[in-house]
Amino acid sequence: MTPDELRQAYLDYFVNQNHKVIPSSSLVPENDPTTLFTGSGMQPLLPYLLGQPHPLGTRLVNSQKCFRSQDIEEIGDNRHTTFFEMLGNWSLGDYSKEEQLRWFFEFLTKVVGLDATKLFVTVHGGDKGAGIERDDKAVAVWQELFKSVGISAQVVEDLSQVNPEGRIFYSGDSNWWSRTGSPSSMPAGEPGGPDSEVFYDFGLEKGNHARSIWKDEVCHPNCDCGRFLEIGNSVFMEYQKQDDGSFTQLPKQNIDFGGGFERILAAQIDNPDVFNTLLFEPIISHLEKLSGCTYSLDTAEGVTQHTKAMRIVADHVKGAVMLAADGVYPGNKDREYFARRLVRRAVRYAHGMGIKGQFIAGLVPVVAKIYEASYPEVIKQEKKIVQVLELEEQKFAKALERGLGQIEKVVKLDEQAAFDLYQTHGFPFELTREIAGEKGVELSLEKFEKIRKKHQDNSRNLSAGAFKGGLAESSEQTTKYHTATHLLHQALRQELGESVKQMGSNITDQRLRFDYSFDRAISGEEKEKIENLINGWIDSDLPVTKQSMNKDKALGEGALAFFKEKYPEEVIVFTVGGDLDWVSKELCGGPHVESTGKLKPVEIFKDKAVGVGIRRLYLREK
Repeated sequence: MTPDELRQAYLDYFVNQNHKVIPSSSLVPENDPTTLFTGSGMQPLLPYLLGQPHPLGTRLVNSQKCFRSQDIEEIGDNRHTTFFEMLGNWSLGDYSKEEQLRWFFEFLTKVVGLDATKLFVTVHGGDKGAGIERDDKAVAVWQELFKSVGISAQVVEDLSQVNPEGRIFYSGDSNWWSRTGSPSSMPAGEPGGPDSEVFYDFGLEKGNHARSIWKDEVCHPNCDCGRFLEIGNSVFMEYQKQDDGSFTQLPKQNIDFGGGFERILAAQIDNPDVFNTLLFEPIISHLEKLSGCTYSLDTAEGVTQHTKAMRIVADHVKGAVMLAADGVYPGNKDREYFARRLVRRAVRYAHGMGIKGQFIAGLVPVVAKIYEASYPEVIKQEKKIVQVLELEEQKFAKALERGLGQIEKVVKLDEQAAFDLYQTHGFPFELTREIAGEKGVELSLEKFEKIRKKHQDNSRNLSAGAFKGGLAESSEQTTKYHTATHLLHQALRQELGESVKQMGSNITDQRLRFDYSFDRAISGEEKEKIENLINGWIDSDLPVTKQSMNKDKALGEGALAFFKEKYPEEVIVFTVGGDLDWVSKELCGGPHVESTGKLKPVEIFKDKAVGVGIRRLYLREK
């Protein structure tokens, strides 16, 4: 089956079991400040699992878009992805584990067509300290299901035991679900319960690297050899913890199932590499053409450098596209930081494959086409997604070139060197840490942050007060407007294009007047976007730092200066934002606030032509 056919087959199967289909929620959780992204199918349904009635009833099914930022470092093997889909079905106090396990088994074997001899399961082994018995009932159900297809499913009491014929494995806390972890760590009142995972066996020769260290030994589904792949997990929410630490049965017991969509596709073609499925093949094929490299399967020696790079690029571009489709664009705060990190890691690994020019714009329609039927919002927003990702890629490309060149010259690759690369060339610490790790050097984020904090404090002390540079007026309000000038300039260039250039300015304590090169009046929509950009930066309370440096060096690092002749060889550069994620960097001798949070929200109240190709804009506090 194609991905669209598999997704629909799952929904249809459970509709036939009287489930109602619910749509996928956004990757941005609604009314849930505890997490940045929707990371599982049950997350949007938690209120209903905790007792709130669902308007569609007690049997629900869907395929949920998910994004797990914590998996970014894992990308590169054959099974981890940041963006993925989770097939889910739920019983809100309706059916029991017998129906759930039978339906999933039938879906895998009769609908998807998986060989039942390749299926292995784990169940909860009990918790004596919490007074919870092992899940013998689930074991009995599984034995009957395997027996129905002619398989004698032997039970392994302990994962550490060796049993070549074992098919059902008892395990401990790894087969328990609650929002807060194991039974012992759960607070009073918290619901939870045992779960049962299903694994697909790809065989001895199809493990992650077919390593000899495990090939001739008996392993179990939860070992890390790569032979087995978890494809689904049924959670039986049966218990509630009491004040005295004991557990009682919930009067209304729920079932929460999550199935790995990409992984079931991989099992269907009996290939442990999710990047060989149709959800990734078009992207990989595009990358092969761009790079001239060949994507290959993992071998006994491991994964090739180019294959790992293609997996990272394919995953990260897809993740960035899907986040952008839900309104998460690259930036320097919260969710936006992870979108930015995806783009920048993709650019770094594409560079390592020999892809030097911009390439992400060409991949956006490839991703949009993959999800055209299931998530049409991606293809509808294709132009905007290309715009925002291309801008981020362009912004980072120069810093990457400089950083990679400099990192090879570093004699001692430590936290101070990582900060110097970050501060001078805009090279992200996480990329320096990855490169250092490839060289056998471990860098500490804590040490790096201490160095960065010390530098930031020193810079703020330097910028305290007003700095004279031919601008005599330095009242508090005009100082604010001087900083707002930089934000306005950047917002105009970001919205209207980099052909916009400052042609002059005049500041009083009442307003800011700004002359710029542009050949038409800005529209109402453009005006709103420019205001939103500026006020967003103000709301982010970005640091404003001052640095003295050689003019040519400043210009080479991207600092703007449209009156270059008036500046000496040694200039003052004001940066708005972090050393890496700066919003504005300009040569300037005027007074500035220490952070954008000192400003109040602003509005554009006039825009008029003052000459051929030159306009004058007025800005003031709201």
